[in-house]
Amino acid sequence: MSFKRILAPAIACALSMPAFADVVGNVDVDWLGNDIVVEAVQDPKVKGVTCHLSYFERGLIDRLQKGNWFEDPSNSSISCRQTGPIEIGDIERDNEGENVFSERRSIIFKTLRVKRIFDAKNNTLIYISHARDVQNGSAKMSMSTVPLYQPTQ
Repeated sequence: MSFKRILAPAIACALSMPAFADVVGNVDVDWLGNDIVVEAVQDPKVKGVTCHLSYFERGLIDRLQKGNWFEDPSNSSISCRQTGPIEIGDIERDNEGENVFSERRSIIFKTLRVKRIFDAKNNTLIYISHARDVQNGSAKMSMSTVPLYQPTQ
């Protein structure tokens, strides 16, 4: 068992992240060590839904060349699908939604988040990935929907 697999759950518990992500892909994009990381995130309150989240991770050479050592870009993409029978737990149903996943993208200020919003009128779950920053919000986001073909309670 790798050190990363042992350490990641401990850090996640300490930071009270709502869900865990499993790295399922890592695409090298240049010789500087920059990568596109693909993670699978299970919604902890909605069984049967898996989101695949991709984001850019800067390599060491890129960090040395450009400075800004402790931060990755805000870009992300998300795609969510039904991967089993859907069972909805006690989820937030207001228009603010609920955090499903959070991962640090800088040492202190920036996090990559996935929020779930329930669209009751259209019986659909909406998942949005976006960066959250203490001072400078980002307009970069990605959205995916999972239609619920059975009426929900």
